[in-house]
Amino acid sequence: MIADVAGPWDWQAHPEVWFLVVAVVVLGWWAARVIGPKVVPVGTPVTTPFQRRAFVAATVLLLVSADWPMHDIAEDHLYSVHMLQHLLITFIVPPLFLLAMPGWLARLLILEGGFGARLLRRLTHPVVAGLIFNGLIALTHWSSVVSWSAEFGAFHYGVHVVLFAAALAMWMPVVAPLPELRLSPPGQMLYLFLMSIIPTIPAAWLTFADGVVYPSYDDGFELWGVGVRSDQQTAGLIMKLLGGFYIWGIIVVKFFSFTREQNRQDQRLRPAAGRLADGRSASADPPQVTEPVE
Repeated sequence: MIADVAGPWDWQAHPEVWFLVVAVVVLGWWAARVIGPKVVPVGTPVTTPFQRRAFVAATVLLLVSADWPMHDIAEDHLYSVHMLQHLLITFIVPPLFLLAMPGWLARLLILEGGFGARLLRRLTHPVVAGLIFNGLIALTHWSSVVSWSAEFGAFHYGVHVVLFAAALAMWMPVVAPLPELRLSPPGQMLYLFLMSIIPTIPAAWLTFADGVVYPSYDDGFELWGVGVRSDQQTAGLIMKLLGGFYIWGIIVVKFFSFTREQNRQDQRLRPAAGRLADGRSASADPPQVTEPVE
């Protein structure tokens, strides 16, 4: 419990986090070294350098967000750090893992399996994934859920696992390894815009609340001199500004990428200006026909 915590810099072991990270590394190694060579054509790389870098970055950030000291500060002292932790495990780490997943692995798991694959396709449908993710985001800001997370480490860990799984499904329509699992670029932009709306509600609630929203964090211990009101206002701003700007930044990048691709396609489809079908200039004089002189 919070009252029993001496300070944020007292090292705490989190074997459940270590087990999860080791399991992720082992599964990634097994997929790349054992399964991949059996299904990938000879001469084709099992993974690309970019996918390997994305996997390493995702694994490191997963460990940083779930282990000491971030987890302990987020659970026991500062709700703003708790919000930053949630941004990492829902907005940063899941899309990195999806970018790290080779297409052949996604095909095996989602398109070519049995009941499990059909269930995954249902859960990653944009409407289903969006509703589940935003429903969980709203639920995790309920005062009782926050109190239970602060008091019971196992419950907090379970909430993070569920949020992470829901975030993987939510990001699938945008960064799925296979094109057939992704929305069209305009659909992706609309989808991300909708994903940015719901979190603004609890963010505004935290930022403009008159009193203390979560009594669990009002323990009289002000880490780095940050009071409970300032802490919850910072949490709201992190959710609104960092989370919102992050999603809107992706939308802007996708918009310019889409318009650039459309312009390239238009230039390929449009005949060269001023050219006839046979390649002659439309402005050139017509060929002169010489009539025989009688």
